[in-house]
Amino acid sequence: MPVELKIAWRYFFSKSGQTVINRINSIAMLVIVVATAALMIVLSAFAGLKDFGLSFSNVFDPDFRVLASKGKTITLDSSQLHGLKEVEAIEYFSPILEEKVFLSFKDKNQVAYLKGVGQDYLYVIPADSLVAVGEWLIPNSSVIVAGYGIGAGMDLGVYDYGSLLNISIPRKNPNSNLRQNPFYTQQAMTIGLYQISEDIDKKYIFSNLDFARDLLQYPKNVFSCIEIKTSKKVNAQDLKMKIQEILGDSVEIKDRVQLNTALYKMLNTEHLAIYLIFTLVLIIALFNVVGALVMMILDKKPQMNILRTMGISQQNLRQTFFLLGMMIILIGGGIGMILSSITILIQQWMPFIYVPGTSLPYPVKWELENMIIVLITLFVLGSVASAWASRGVNR
Repeated sequence: MPVELKIAWRYFFSKSGQTVINRINSIAMLVIVVATAALMIVLSAFAGLKDFGLSFSNVFDPDFRVLASKGKTITLDSSQLHGLKEVEAIEYFSPILEEKVFLSFKDKNQVAYLKGVGQDYLYVIPADSLVAVGEWLIPNSSVIVAGYGIGAGMDLGVYDYGSLLNISIPRKNPNSNLRQNPFYTQQAMTIGLYQISEDIDKKYIFSNLDFARDLLQYPKNVFSCIEIKTSKKVNAQDLKMKIQEILGDSVEIKDRVQLNTALYKMLNTEHLAIYLIFTLVLIIALFNVVGALVMMILDKKPQMNILRTMGISQQNLRQTFFLLGMMIILIGGGIGMILSSITILIQQWMPFIYVPGTSLPYPVKWELENMIIVLITLFVLGSVASAWASRGVNR
């Protein structure tokens, strides 16, 4: 063991003759423990909130979505659809028709998006499990499943045979006859209300694919998009290339991250902001370590003079106090990491903190990535603080 490390180790465990210095050292260690634990807990809490927030979009968005590169629709023949079935990485896919429509029910009106889906859609997105009231779509029928927000806003009733929902779109080729209604309308009965998130619940209604096709007056080989469910271990880039080869350059393929680019950017920005804020707290905590080291250098001056007479150089003494500072920081940080990890894991498995006003446990997620980030941050900033404080040996 190097002599510098031996001396630093002895200084770390020895008590100073001055009570004030002992208290300063204890406070410096405690502040590092608290700051490290706070950084780890906050990053884990944000990771939990991020997963909780993305869970809503993950429920609604597929693994991949095939869209038209130009225009609103894609035209596919039977050979192309068969080609998609042959792709090993694709477990299921569902053609979709989607369009903005005008809803009217009794004396209430609202604009929403109609999403026409086939029977394979439930294999891609388990939407039937999201229905809070009523049931999912019945095949070959003029029925819809609306979002809870739309249902509440328009007072929609489930299985209300006496009052059907009017779904309208502008006519594609309006007649010059001014008496003709410029909207093409079909009626449907609401048989279910789904609940995902406030934004989605106020935006979408679901219908059978044939109902949407009749309303939009599209041919059978025209779709708005294709939603795909893939196997868990899939190379996204290779799959995109295979789909592109089958469907041609008229389509573009987006994965779940690309479908929620704005959301992911916002979450990553917030994650960085939180990290920087609590790193600043850690920097402030390190000033306590700098102060403690300076006080110890002053306290150990008589001993340093003895060490100099024994042949210990100024560089060796600086390294000694640098190592002493790193011991305080890393041991304090290690204790903080252990305490914070225990707290996070307890909250994950046996929640004791809940979202105010609800029975929902506050979401947290322990991640090795966060631990590595905290340790690297602690090591880098701690090295700078210790090196700065150890320069006082020259004075």
